[in-house]
Amino acid sequence: MFEVDRDALFAIEQLNKAYARCLDDDRLEDWPDFFLEDGRYLIQSRENRDAGLYGYILYFENKGMMRDRVKSLRVANYYNLHIDRHLITNVDIVGAADGVLDALANYAVIQTDAEGRSELFSAGEYHDRIVFVDGVPRFKERLVLLDTANVVGLLAVPL
Repeated sequence: MFEVDRDALFAIEQLNKAYARCLDDDRLEDWPDFFLEDGRYLIQSRENRDAGLYGYILYFENKGMMRDRVKSLRVANYYNLHIDRHLITNVDIVGAADGVLDALANYAVIQTDAEGRSELFSAGEYHDRIVFVDGVPRFKERLVLLDTANVVGLLAVPL
């Protein structure tokens, strides 16, 4: 049985709380800072993953690509104005090798539109590979595994 380091688990829980707060507060420019310079951010449907397909809804292989996405969201893209609320639960460390921790968490994003209507926008799992840099956890990879490929509306901002 894998023994979980409680201090590492607490740090990863704090990382997830800060990540959610960053996105919910619309501080998108700070979002890439949760990742290593060569960190990857991927969004994939569970259906594709289970079928062994490598189709991703979003695929960023470094912080530069993430920064480009944020810049395009701020100056070029049009998308529905909304407020997000990320709920992240059941954070757990499920493995470790060569200084990389494998972690899982459930997430749900509730989106409120400009008219004040709130609805579930997305739900699924985070599959994370995390490295501690000077005692601070950073994502080496965050795979957002959507429970469904049916995303209502435009997937503009990170999940």
